[in-house]
Amino acid sequence: MWLVIQKGGYLMYPIALCSIFALGIFLERLWTYVKVRKEFRELAHQVEPLVAKDHREDAITVCHKSNSPLAQVFLAALRAAGRSREQIKAVVEETGRRESAPLQRFLGLMGTIATISPLLGLLGTVLGMIRAFNVIASQGMGTPATLGGGISEALVTTAAGMTVAIPVILAHRYLSSKLDQLIIEMEDYSLRLVDLLGK
Repeated sequence: MWLVIQKGGYLMYPIALCSIFALGIFLERLWTYVKVRKEFRELAHQVEPLVAKDHREDAITVCHKSNSPLAQVFLAALRAAGRSREQIKAVVEETGRRESAPLQRFLGLMGTIATISPLLGLLGTVLGMIRAFNVIASQGMGTPATLGGGISEALVTTAAGMTVAIPVILAHRYLSSKLDQLIIEMEDYSLRLVDLLGK
């Protein structure tokens, strides 16, 4: 692996860093989404029976103890209890939009990595070809050995950039779909609570 990085030139280092950052983001977001989904279910299973029995103060206490984004949505709904269903729903939707924003953390950076990785590879290709043409300009046609360094650098960086970009794009799409599922779940739990409070 080290030999491949050396053959690709100095642009292989930012490409390698991009792959490390992307892997770190993927693992952190995946772990976060699994944890948040579990918190959603546990909180809903605690709060819904309390609200159904009209123990709203106990439900508020449970929400205060949770760090889940859903807890803030539930708190907003519980504080709006007594209003019409439409008013409670409007409060819940506004809070839900605000609380879902942190769940998108780092996804933009991951998308940027997927975009710039092949561009770094392309830049390496251009620099490698410039080096090869400089050899031709200074030594005539030269030999395969003298031209090989620049062409090799061009091909290696292109391959490396695409090797990083393709899995990062797939990982970004996967995390985006997981985020969409989480937001849908949060909306479902919130509307169930709105229905309980609106009765």
